Amino acid sequence: MSLSAIIFYILAATIIIFSILTVTSRRILRAAIYLLFVLVATAGIYFMLNYQFMAAIQLTLYSGGIVVLIIFSIMLTSEVGDKFERPALWKLLAGVSTFIIGTGLTLWVLLSHVFKVSDQQAIDVNMRSIGNSLLSLHKGGFVLPFEVISILLLAVMVAAIIIAKKEEDNTKSDEI
Repeated sequence: MSLSAIIFYILAATIIIFSILTVTSRRILRAAIYLLFVLVATAGIYFMLNYQFMAAIQLTLYSGGIVVLIIFSIMLTSEVGDKFERPALWKLLAGVSTFIIGTGLTLWVLLSHVFKVSDQQAIDVNMRSIGNSLLSLHKGGFVLPFEVISILLLAVMVAAIIIAKKEEDNTKSDEI
């Protein structure tokens, strides 16, 4: 077995283990940290595939930005030691059945599809063309969608903090 295969299996196992820990952890902050490990290992897979740009985006945007935003929101809205409530039995069964059906469907599609090697030439992409596409306001540009998503994420974070603080204030007034 080659070194790249060993590294791939280590990264794949890391993604699987920490994904399971993310969704099964009852501690909020730990779940966010487990998600960070999943995203970093995914960036490792991108590096192995020679998608350095995607790996850099994965590390900076998702691992760096989104997880920090999640942890910041957790710190603002709850105590570090807070735990999620145990899910009801019907929710647990619904989640497990959805997992089994989704896994079965994914495996069926992957195993029944014949993957063929493309005979087309690879497109030469350099950082200048990627940067021009990202910063372009014209057709194929991504500045406007990026700004809309940024505003949407900011609005969602502010709304989540307001709702969490409102619930906290209601519970305090109920106690008095």
